Amino acid sequence: MTAAPARSRAVTALLVAPAGLFFLFLLILPLMVVVVFSFGERAPAGGYSPAFTFENYLNLAARGQAFLNTLTLAPLATLLTAIFAFPMAYFLAVKVDPRWRVSLLVLVMAPFWTSQLLRYYAWIMLLGGKGIPAWFSWIGIDNVRIINTPWAVLIGAVYGFLPLMVPPIYVSLEKLDKRLLEASADLGATPVRTFFQVTLPLALPGVATGSMLVFILLMGDYILPQYLGGGKVFFIGNALVDLFLQSRNWPFGAAVSVALVAIMFATIFFYMRFVLGKTGTRRVALV
Repeated sequence: MTAAPARSRAVTALLVAPAGLFFLFLLILPLMVVVVFSFGERAPAGGYSPAFTFENYLNLAARGQAFLNTLTLAPLATLLTAIFAFPMAYFLAVKVDPRWRVSLLVLVMAPFWTSQLLRYYAWIMLLGGKGIPAWFSWIGIDNVRIINTPWAVLIGAVYGFLPLMVPPIYVSLEKLDKRLLEASADLGATPVRTFFQVTLPLALPGVATGSMLVFILLMGDYILPQYLGGGKVFFIGNALVDLFLQSRNWPFGAAVSVALVAIMFATIFFYMRFVLGKTGTRRVALV
């Protein structure tokens, strides 16, 4: 009787071991190195010099604008992406003929088939002086400037990460029992009330999963603010590139990295607790 459970545990350990080793050597150990570096000092020629000081953490305010931009624009872009993705996912999951759902979902993912850099260059042309601002000037609205502003970063973020938000919401809505919508209507609920009391709560796990995927990638993004922000809208990713590759202040860059990880962990922890509390379940849809 005891041999079977022991054999089962051994098989489970063997199956989990590759992922566990991958997690240990490619995530935990590098993060520990970054934490150690964050307490060091900048060497005279740049890089890392062994020490134990909290000066790097006390100096985080020097990159306060990068933190402010990231913690403002990343959540806002995530919210806007979810707002734009939800109707699309609802249409695909509920309204479209099942024969066409997979084909349309593939088209939603089609932008990922091209280089992210190429897509942002296309937006530089659209948002630049000869693009959308020129169209505004034709109708008498002059001096419209979009490129190199936070608005350009938000537009690029919604466009760039929309294909990542749609599938998790689609998966949740695909399981939606239409009889619940009919029952809500029969009981006299308006479409708006049905949406907020039936549809949205059932789709909330998918929204949470998509939001976390988008939020995590935006928090560490470098290309988006660099190209559409024109170096005037700094994210933490831009600050890290400057600290590690240009000023070569590795300890301060490591401290900024640790602060970024801590902020992301705390944000995700409280967000997921809120979502799980709303859904009343401990399960979250994963894609």
